[in-house]
Amino acid sequence: MSKILVVEDDSATRLLLKRDLQLEGYEVTVAKNGEEGLEQAVKIRPALILCDWMMPLMDGVEVCRRVKATPELTSTFFILLTARDSIADRVLGLDAGADDFVSKPIEPNELLARVRAGLRVYQYQQQLSEANQQLSQTLQDLQQTQAQLVQSEKMSSLGQMVAGIAHAINNPITFISGNLDYTKNSFNDLLELIHLYQKYYPQPEQEINLAIENMDWEFLKTDIPKSLDSMKVGASRIRDLVVSLKSFSRLDEAEIKQVDIHADIDNALLLLEHRLSGETSDNIYADDRSKIKVIKEYGILPLVECYTAELNQVFFNLITNAIDAIEELTISETSLILGKGQISIRTKLLDENWVEIAISDNGAGMTPEVVQQIFNPFFTTKPVDKGTGLGLAIAYSIVVDKHKGLLECRSSKGEGTEFLIKIPTRQQL
Repeated sequence: MSKILVVEDDSATRLLLKRDLQLEGYEVTVAKNGEEGLEQAVKIRPALILCDWMMPLMDGVEVCRRVKATPELTSTFFILLTARDSIADRVLGLDAGADDFVSKPIEPNELLARVRAGLRVYQYQQQLSEANQQLSQTLQDLQQTQAQLVQSEKMSSLGQMVAGIAHAINNPITFISGNLDYTKNSFNDLLELIHLYQKYYPQPEQEINLAIENMDWEFLKTDIPKSLDSMKVGASRIRDLVVSLKSFSRLDEAEIKQVDIHADIDNALLLLEHRLSGETSDNIYADDRSKIKVIKEYGILPLVECYTAELNQVFFNLITNAIDAIEELTISETSLILGKGQISIRTKLLDENWVEIAISDNGAGMTPEVVQQIFNPFFTTKPVDKGTGLGLAIAYSIVVDKHKGLLECRSSKGEGTEFLIKIPTRQQL
């Protein structure tokens, strides 16, 4: 049953309109002046309003103007009842938002016909609005599905790549690392043998003395052990990177697992160390000034049950974005060039059921308009060759949809950005 509001200061007309409309099966509410009419309109949200033009204090044109300015009443069909029939009057009413007019004295059949037409228009508008909402939701779902498909393909490709890298690197680096110890021991044996020769044959032939001078023996006997130690450190470093890659992708573990959040964050930082230290091929300022300082304020956290591979991807993406935000500052503005690039990572236990991870930077920051769209699929502020607009959308889906958590962005232009992650310590399957 359609709701109709009648706003009329003349009591007789008001009662006649109410009777005729009720006989047609409409739910009718009446008001005796403009102010009461506005109150009733907000209260019942009618499909159609019949309003007299000439009323004391607030005329029908002003009532119409206020109704159309109220968001929840914008689509209400508004008919002005008036004895005015000049073009100027009709223009005034249309400019105020009136949808139709009924002339006084009122002819009942014409009134009912215009009411039926107005209600049809209202119903069409409602259907169109619902269709638009469904289309908007469908588009959003399609974008989210596309982002998830891209994420799944990326994770699958990452897993295959990591498996290949781990297999290709692990064996040779184990061989190198093992032989470095053997080489160092053999060199020490040779060094001891030479010392014995020097002890018992202190006066060698001239040719031997010349060879010793040419090879700078005193330097070699101290430098070679140092070089071997450096090689061992490098080999250990490569092994750590392989372990971090495997841990990052979690190829050999169950999908849901209790993990140490801090260890996963540290793995992401290790994989991004080349960027944090400024060691990129296109960075002409690759010295101490270009290093980004990472401040870790880790609280005491329990093991957290999560989809660990996906959550690692969130940490990696947010830290990467923080690095990008710092590097995007111009040379005249940048804190990076001045050696003040900084990323802060804080964790804390909110209660026994929730943990919080905050990742913030002192980069360029974002405007409120950008922050509102930052999690939309395919939205990006980066150049075409540097961003797809999927990273944060996927991160949002992982945290909110998959982990039933919260992901918020707080940022102001020129004041940096903070991403706040809140996830439950246990997943409800």
